[in-house]
Amino acid sequence: MAQDRVQAAKAIFITGGASGIGRAIAIRYASEGWLVGLGDVNTAGMAETQALLPEGRSHAFRLDVTDAAQWQDVLAAFTGHTGGRLDVLANNAGLPSGGPLAELTLEELDALIDVNLRGVFYGAKAAYPFLKAAAPGSCLLNTASAAAFYGMANQSIYGATKAGVRSMTESLEAEWADEGIKVRSLMPSFIDTPLLQNPPNRSRNSPIRDAVVAAGLEFTPVEVVADEAWRAVHESPIHRVIGKSARRIKRVAKWAPQYLRRRARMLADAHNAAEPD
Repeated sequence: MAQDRVQAAKAIFITGGASGIGRAIAIRYASEGWLVGLGDVNTAGMAETQALLPEGRSHAFRLDVTDAAQWQDVLAAFTGHTGGRLDVLANNAGLPSGGPLAELTLEELDALIDVNLRGVFYGAKAAYPFLKAAAPGSCLLNTASAAAFYGMANQSIYGATKAGVRSMTESLEAEWADEGIKVRSLMPSFIDTPLLQNPPNRSRNSPIRDAVVAAGLEFTPVEVVADEAWRAVHESPIHRVIGKSARRIKRVAKWAPQYLRRRARMLADAHNAAEPD
């Protein structure tokens, strides 16, 4: 009987589930009685996430989102625990690296594009048949960013990947509407996650978080993002703009883009004034 209840429950699979936004989304959906699947290259972090979830209601899988074959295997394994159900794929895994294009190695450039964009497409394609089977009401939920609204200095690759995720979300929302599949995106500003403790690229030692604090920008708690991830799946707007900075950037990009252009140049000047460590 307990197994029947497990298989009848709705199911969400979350990439980047080892920490940060992915962990918060897992906790939020588990609190609603959903079965949770976690995918990440950080197996220790996923074990920590599982320890915060109800016993027996989650499954973790090592997943490199840039490997299409792994996507197929992992979703097949997870749905083997859910009676074949996949109601939501949270395409959340991403890298925050940045800095001037000239500072980035080709390896860093490739990793950003591969994880933040190609991996999102791989996930969408792999999840599609499962989401179609669970429709109507199933959802592809992509983590984009406020960086998609306007290109900022030192974020050329990151911003481009997130703008791509935004565009992909809108395209698939139109393509999959007749199938009964919703496609949504989360567009937060800065979220205080462990990823921000890393430097933006190999030529710098200072954590990304330090630059955000120095710029006087606020952090949005991951719990707020998780609540928006719940609303995104259950409400109509395609994009969920999260945090004061994100809402301000969206508004200014529409009505006063010249201000953001000046700000982008100021950021470039400030970065160039600081020598790499």
